[in-house]
Amino acid sequence: MSASISNGPRVAVVTGASRGAGKGIALALGQSGATVYVTGRSLRSSDSPYGGTVSETAALVDEAGGRGVPVAVDHADDDAVAELFARVGREHGRLDILVNNAASVVNTMSPGGFWEQPLEAADVMAVGLRSHYVASFHAAPLLIAGGRGLIVNTGHYGAVSYHLGPAYGAQKAGSDKMAADMAKDLRPHNVAAVSIWMGGLDTERARAHFATLPPEARPTARRESPQFTGRVIAALHASDDRMRLSGRTLIGAELGAHLGVTDIDGSAPLSLRYTLGGPPELHPSLY
Repeated sequence: MSASISNGPRVAVVTGASRGAGKGIALALGQSGATVYVTGRSLRSSDSPYGGTVSETAALVDEAGGRGVPVAVDHADDDAVAELFARVGREHGRLDILVNNAASVVNTMSPGGFWEQPLEAADVMAVGLRSHYVASFHAAPLLIAGGRGLIVNTGHYGAVSYHLGPAYGAQKAGSDKMAADMAKDLRPHNVAAVSIWMGGLDTERARAHFATLPPEARPTARRESPQFTGRVIAALHASDDRMRLSGRTLIGAELGAHLGVTDIDGSAPLSLRYTLGGPPELHPSLY
């Protein structure tokens, strides 16, 4: 693995980073010394029952050794997304890493079929799938300008197993295929695109949900920290395997093991390939 990155500190955009996975990824990239544009809609902790704001995450990036830049962005607003990347272009002239993590996820774990759940569950195919495309569209010229780019769509085993209903599964599967197809177009420009499946994360939302369960029903297995995926992303961007792995859907725990990345407590997260499924094979036309 090569750790040499040209043009100074890396420049990254992490969408949906007020809390949860995005917050952890931004923090980990900050620990690698990156300048991280932190996007999200939350400007006040009261904006979400789980707390967190773009400014709080950006401040943590600063404390970690990077530079956090908070940007309030609704990823359903194409003009706001275009302005975000125009700002990155004005301030840096390039982008090294885009992490597409923003998603409008409605909890559909209540009893009943998808037709009995809020129709808003389908919004994840707008902010969560279409929004990934829009962000990548605007980011691509900056990634190409940087000469060594990486797009990561945060994924999950829900692409091949049942989690949170059909809309969530369609979003995750679509995000995987989007990364594969973008990788095909970007390969001549030394820009990689992958989807990384995260395991069960120790997020604010997860902790709040487990707190509502009776003690005997609460999971006891260790969960991945939100920072783990960010550590993996930083290592992948630096790795000589970056372009070889481009286009693939990768299980974060397996990619971490390959790159020698551990979680914040020194542990190695476990792959759930043999319990929840593994990524499908790509057609040769995508290589």
